Amino acid sequence: MEQKRTVIVTGFEPFGEHAVNASWVAVQELQKLGLGHDINLHVAEVPVEYQAVQSLLPSLWTQHLPQLVVHVGVSGMATTVTLEQCGHNQGYMRPDNCSFCPKSCCCLEGGPDCIHSVIDMDAVCKRVNSSGLGVSVSVSKDAGRYLCDYTYYTSLFLGEGRSAFVHVPPLGKPYSAEQLAQALRAVILEMLELMEHNKGKNHCLHDQ
Repeated sequence: MEQKRTVIVTGFEPFGEHAVNASWVAVQELQKLGLGHDINLHVAEVPVEYQAVQSLLPSLWTQHLPQLVVHVGVSGMATTVTLEQCGHNQGYMRPDNCSFCPKSCCCLEGGPDCIHSVIDMDAVCKRVNSSGLGVSVSVSKDAGRYLCDYTYYTSLFLGEGRSAFVHVPPLGKPYSAEQLAQALRAVILEMLELMEHNKGKNHCLHDQ
């Protein structure tokens, strides 16, 4: 009997102008949909706090031993569901919900400047956009140097690239929570399929 795969999907708590964080609302909707009977889906709400991320993420990875961790965040500038290809180590100068900012302005002192996901986001994007889902998907290489980027880099480091980050627009601009959840489901299933297909191939995770 094939062992069930485990996927963790997180959203963020409210912050700044986002009194309701579309990312967590969409992730809760995704939990209702599920990812299919052969995948264990765990969801978690992440605080918009640098120090909380540093303590929460290692426990998520070690407790559940996931094949994939997908972090979802909201972007007021986004009009599409945006797949982030990489996380950045430096440039974290914006205070979090506790008015805290890392003194070093980085995730991991001495860590690589940028870590890429093992997943080819362009390939995922093309597949989902050609599936007739009705939600537009795009790819980005700049997750914004705030908690989204910080979380993504930390997770990419912990999971050796087996992580993804998805930015969603605010609710109703233009998509509903249900539409966002359907898009997340389609994106994650494509990611898992690509990871399965690429098993055993070597990936270069860090920029030289």
